[in-house]
Formats: sequence, structure tokens, C-alpha cells
Amino acid sequence: MAEPGVETRTRSSVITARASASFDPLGRSVATARAFVRDTLQGWGYSDVVDDAVVLTSELVTNAVIHAGTAADVLCLRTDDGVRVEVADRYPEREVPLQGSGGAIASLDSENGRGLLLCSTLASRWGVEYTPTHKQVWFQLDLPQRPVGTRSAGPALPTALLPVADERVRVAVAQVDRAGAIAVWNKDAEDLFGYPAEQVLGKPLADLAAWPHTPGIGTGVAEALQLSRWEGSYGIRGCDGRVIPVYASHLRVRDTHGEPSTVCLLVRDDERAILQTPQRGPVGDGGAESAATDPFEVFIGSPAPEDLDGLLQRTVERARDMLDGDSAFLLLATDDETELEVRATTGLPSARQRFARVPVEAGTGRYGSARMPAVHDDLAAVPGAVPLLNSTGMRSVVTVPLKVEGRLTGSLGVAAEAPGRYSNEEALRLQFAADRIALAVESARLGELERLRRGSLSFLVEASDLLAGTLDRDQTLALMAQMTVPTLATWCAVYTIADPASDPQLSYVLHEDEDRIDGLKALLSKIAPPDPLPTPGARVWPAPGKAAQRAAVLTSQREGLGPAPSVSSGLDTTLATAAAVGGETVVLPLFARNRVIGMLTLGKPADDHFRQEILELAEDLSRRAALALDNARLYSERVAISHSLQRSLLPPEPPDVPGVEVEVIYRAAGEGNEVGGDFYDVFPIRDGAYGFAIGDVCGTGPEAAAVTGLARHALRLLAREGFGGPAVLERLNAAILDEGARSRFLTLLYGELHPQEDGSALMKLVCAGHPLPLRLRQDGTVEPAAEPQPLLGVMEDLELYEEVITLDPGDVLLCVTDGVTERREGTRMLGDEGLAEVLTGCTGLTAGAVAARVLRAVERFAVEPASDDMAILALRVPEQQTP
Repeated sequence: MAEPGVETRTRSSVITARASASFDPLGRSVATARAFVRDTLQGWGYSDVVDDAVVLTSELVTNAVIHAGTAADVLCLRTDDGVRVEVADRYPEREVPLQGSGGAIASLDSENGRGLLLCSTLASRWGVEYTPTHKQVWFQLDLPQRPVGTRSAGPALPTALLPVADERVRVAVAQVDRAGAIAVWNKDAEDLFGYPAEQVLGKPLADLAAWPHTPGIGTGVAEALQLSRWEGSYGIRGCDGRVIPVYASHLRVRDTHGEPSTVCLLVRDDERAILQTPQRGPVGDGGAESAATDPFEVFIGSPAPEDLDGLLQRTVERARDMLDGDSAFLLLATDDETELEVRATTGLPSARQRFARVPVEAGTGRYGSARMPAVHDDLAAVPGAVPLLNSTGMRSVVTVPLKVEGRLTGSLGVAAEAPGRYSNEEALRLQFAADRIALAVESARLGELERLRRGSLSFLVEASDLLAGTLDRDQTLALMAQMTVPTLATWCAVYTIADPASDPQLSYVLHEDEDRIDGLKALLSKIAPPDPLPTPGARVWPAPGKAAQRAAVLTSQREGLGPAPSVSSGLDTTLATAAAVGGETVVLPLFARNRVIGMLTLGKPADDHFRQEILELAEDLSRRAALALDNARLYSERVAISHSLQRSLLPPEPPDVPGVEVEVIYRAAGEGNEVGGDFYDVFPIRDGAYGFAIGDVCGTGPEAAAVTGLARHALRLLAREGFGGPAVLERLNAAILDEGARSRFLTLLYGELHPQEDGSALMKLVCAGHPLPLRLRQDGTVEPAAEPQPLLGVMEDLELYEEVITLDPGDVLLCVTDGVTERREGTRMLGDEGLAEVLTGCTGLTAGAVAARVLRAVERFAVEPASDDMAILALRVPEQQTP
């Protein structure tokens, strides 16, 4: 069998580059694999397929490292026509679901198992291969058919069908400077038009041009020379006065000094095939141009823009020129044909109302219906008939629908400053042009939607991964804002609601310009938050824009009354904030577990609007963010409750015992645990008598902590009732057994401490299955201070006895749990002997120093953190001070 990642089939494409990486079975490996594939494909220049490759790799690596629990090997192979990605894991026994087989492919709503379903949807080809040790899933993504350097191409034609040209083809080159004067005039130009170079240099090209004024070409020669690119027909007056029809291609360029000029290439009109792209039909017998020309090319010009925005902008410019208007606009219909969205304008204020939406059926007095052509002779007589043109100075307008197969796809309009400019004739001409470009616009729009959909899918995959990676509330809020700005919006504010009875609180604010954040936060703090409505989807919130506008007006008035030097800072900041929030602002509810837990507010700068697709993506993100935020809230609440309960199980500070030093060190195992299965206590019993205990419940964590609480409180109660050590432990044993299935066995060292007048301390000890206490004498000898007895929580009838010792001045009694003695490093264990050796070196140290040295020895014994609870209790009788 072949190794994973090695191509085993014959393919026509040659591998030109490869990149590979391996990823451990960890959650973070999925994000790392996505970044590897994205960086690799972008480095190869394959940006057209990056989003699909990232989504598929994410699903396949997730299957390997999360669901299968194995490492994943990712191999990227580059070919001339696409890219192949192979993901191999080390779990070959897993069944592969196939469509049409007994096992169904995962549901679209399922959280796992979607890798093969996505492969079948997005990939050009895909498959699964097996070896004895590996399973490999591969997919192929083909590049769009766009060979490098090829703008357009045609088939090979017979010689008889090729365009006709002179034996000596002449291409005149005229370079026109910024002022429109001819700066370069080549030899072919002299031959074609009869003017020597010295006769035309410095003269305007417009003096030689015979410019037509026909539908579709309303631009003058001066305007055409200012365009970045232009292509079409006009005439040049020759030296004999006759007009020579030419086909021209203009390109606007700049030299190394930044000076602009226009390069004009000109050929005889009957030789236009030399310059024209794409080529037109063959020439007829009489040498006249065939009538079978493309109406779309006539209107848009050649070459047509490849992107949707460029196509729409070219459309409005040509529509305006065709009807000799002052402005033009184009709106695209939403999928349900209920609204129109502004996508391109010319001759109107910059980006005016871009992405603003208006209804298709607005009733009498507005659009009426965008499904039919309409002519408005004077907008002043019907205010608001075309909201887009309010306050623009436009008086007359003609609008026509864009339709594909009877379905409304958009609306095209041309407006003029003078009233009565347009009639039904202009409406028919504009409708004819709209019919020519409607299909191309719809095709480009669908292509843009598909790219946006794939990019959105990749965005949501990464957003879900980031949100799932934290349970910290503040970090979740920051991630929500950082994922939306600047990808979806210019600024973002997150409001949170602690409980149903609380008001929304402004929790996080972010702007793409960090200098605007403080001003934006101050503005939002002064206005009432949006209503926490549970209605799904985005709704417009005009309050921030209105508040910013009022603040700007008031600041302008105040600053205008003061001295001139004071006008700058405050006014500039206020105006900048007003501009930052002056566009559309929308609110999306954060809805989780049947209640609104907050609002995600997104905003645009002045005169800017959200695209409907962006709002839909933001709604998807808000649902994921709401669940992540609520999970973080619940986790924080559980942690707070857990810590509160754990702190209630901890004993208070040890009392001051006359003539005895007391030191306690406690460490609970497990992240976030303050209490575990080990416990301690030091408490007064009566005058001159103190109780102390150190124990270990079977297990760790909250279950063991519950038993420690029972043991500690029972010890205090029984000891203060006057029971001796054996009686206290026997009754505690009975209480533990009464817990039934919840009971756990317990080791316990319990003692009573009685300070003596001679400076010593009398101790009564009972060691029930616990590690023996060690006594350190002044001479450095270490010995056990008690005998082992049965542990608690196992047998009903216990016979325990009490042992009495006396600690002399300078002696230390050390009591520990098995988390100290059973500290391991590989096969080594600290043990009782190792603890005794550590204690031997503690002669003359205080109780606190003894406990600290023991803890340090335990920590240094192994590299890994301790996995068991640990308690250390040191009791020391200080030496008598000599007078």
C-alpha cells in the first residue's frame, strides 16, 4: 500500500509545488490547520479557492483530531489547474458513510460528521483511500478557467473567415497630455491622416476628431480622454478635409513623474478587429460592418468590467451619458423582490445612500411600482417620489426595471437638474439598454453572492472556533466585537442584561479607528440603550446618529462663541464622532436559553448602509455569540458558587495557642478547587485545651470535599461535648457509615494539645489509618509519635485508643497527608523515609519554616504539578528564653 499523502493515480495535471504539516490530536490543531492551508494557498496565488479549501480542511481535521482522537497529516499539492488537499489520520477502521448506502450522511444540522458531505458539495472531485495504518480523505478544487495573461480568446478559424486588413497594417499612436494636446504622433499616424508630426504636435486632438452623438455614446472626446479606458468608433479629419472613420482604444497612463496622459491607438474602422475585444462577426461582402453586433457591448463598451461593482458603475455612467443626464443610479432587488438596494450612483453625493433599501411597491406618491417604467417631469411637484434624490437638486427622472425571465432583478434610473427633460421616448431607450444588461448584471450578482456565501461559511467556522475556546465573559465580549469590526461593521457596541429584571448595560465598545473609541463610548453612555426585544433579525436604531448630530450642532454653537484658538480640539472630536456613527445603526438581539441576554449593535459611518447579506451574516454570528456569552455567564456563576461553597468548608484561621507555634499549609488538587479530600483543623476545646486534626478522604474534588465538611464539623462538636479522642472518632465513624452509598473511607489523625506551665506541651493522639506523625527532637532525631490504628468509614465496631506524648521545648510535631509522602517522579517516591530526611534538617527552625521547607522539598521532588491534595500541619514548642 502507498504511504498517505502520496498520489497513487495517474492524473493529467503536473504537481508544481507541495506543502505538508502534521497536527497533534488537540483542539487547537484545527485552527492551526486552517491557518496552514490558508497561508499555503494564498502564497501560491490561489485565492479563488482559499475559502472552500479552509472549510473542507477544518471539517476533515476536526474528524481526525477531535472525533477519531488521532494526529492528522495535511498535504497540499499545487497543479496548473487547481489544488489537491489530502488529510490522513491513523484510524483506518472507521466506516465511511456513503450516499445511497445503509448509513446516511450526517444531517446539515449535525455538529459533526459533515466533512464528506461538504466534500461532495464544494469539491470538484474527492475520495477516500485506505492503508493498513491510515485513512486518507482527499479533495480537488479546480481553478476558474482563466489562463494567465488571457483576457479573451476565440477559436481557430479558416483563413476565409479571418478579418480583412491591408497588406501593411497601420496603427496610429497619438499620446495626448493632461490638457488634451497631442504630444506624440507616430509615422503610421502621418500615413493614415496625412499630417506630419510637426503640424499636429501641441494641438488639441478634439480639433481633428469628428465625434458622433448617437445612442450609447454620449460622452464627448474631452471626457473620453479623461476615462481610464475607452474603446469605440469616431472619425479623424484628414489633411484633405475628409473624415476618416477609425476604431480607437484609449488608455489613461501616468509617467514616472506622475504626469497623466492618454495613449490613443487608432486603426481604420474596417480593420477594427485589430484592436477590438472581444472580436465581432465577420465583414460582409460589401465591406460594410455586419449588423450582428452585441447590444450589451454597444451599451457597456469593451472590455466589460469583470466584477459586479465595476459593471454597475459602468452601467450608471453609460446610462447618464446616453440620456445626457446629470446623475444616474442603479438598485438591485432582494431575493424576495420586496425591496431594492442602492448599489451604484453617479452625479450624486459621494456614496449617497449606498446599500440603502426602499420598497418595490411603495404606493402612489413614491415609486408606485418599480416593476414598470416611470417618468417624473418635476420632482418638486411630488416631493418624496424618489427618496434617493431628495435634497440633490434633481427635478426630472426616468426609471426602468431590470428583469430576467420575467423576474424583477433591479431598477435603473437617470435624473436631470432641469424639469421636463424626459419623455416616453427616453424611457424606451433606457428600457432597451436595461434589457441588454439585465442578464449580465444578474449573473455577476449571483457570482458575488456565491463568493460571499463561501466566505461567510469560512468566517462562521473560525468565529465558532474562537468563541468555543473561552469561558471567560470579558474575553467573549471582546471576541464578539473584534470579529465584527471591521469585517462586518465600522463600529460595534455590546449591551448585556444580567437578569430579566435588569436594564441593559453597555459592556464593550470597539471602533476600527482606536482614536474614536472613547468618544463613541461617551456618546452611547449618554443615550438610553436599545429595547431588548426578542424579535429575531436586525432592526434599525436611529438614536446614536441623532444624538451625535445634536452634540455636533451644540458643540459648533458653543465653540463659535469662544475665541478662535479654542475652536479646534473639542469641535474636531465631536464632529469626528458624529461622522463615525452618522450612518446606519442596527441592533441584533443576543437570544439564548429562551431569553434576551443582551444586544449586539453594529454601525456604519455617515451616509453608509449595511448590505442585506452582511446583516444575515451578522445574525448568524449573533446566535453563536449569544450562546457563547451565556455559557460564559453560567460558567462564571458556577465558579462563584463553587468557590463560595468551598470557602465555607475551610476552617477559620488557627487560634493562638499559648506556648506552641502552629503552622498549616494546604493545597487542593485540580484547577479551581480550594477544597479537596485532604483537610485540617485547629480549634479550642476549653480553657487550656486545644484540638487539632488532619485527615484524608478517599478521592479528590467536590465529592471528597463534602465528606471533609462533615468530618470537620463533627470533630468540633463532639470534642466540645467532652468526649475523648477515641470516643470522638468512633462517633465520627458511625456518622460516615450512616451516609450509605455516599460514604467514603477516611484516614484521620486527631489530637488534643495541653500547654504545660514548664514550657512543654502534653499531647493525646489517635492515628486512625493516617500517615504517622513525626517528632523532631532538638538533637535532630526523628521518630514516629504514634501507632497506626484502623481507618474510619469501613468497619462499624472500632476499638481505638489514645497515646500520650510530651513535646519538650524545641521539639516539632509534623503531621502530613499522603499527598506529601506519595509524591512521585517516575518510579521514585518521596515516602516516609524521604520525609524524615527532610525533617532532620529542620532542627532549630520555627513551625512556619519547617512547613515551608517540607512543601519546597515536595514541589522539587518532581517536575510535574502535584496530582493529589496535600496538607501540612507543624506544631512546635519554642525553647525557653534565658533571662
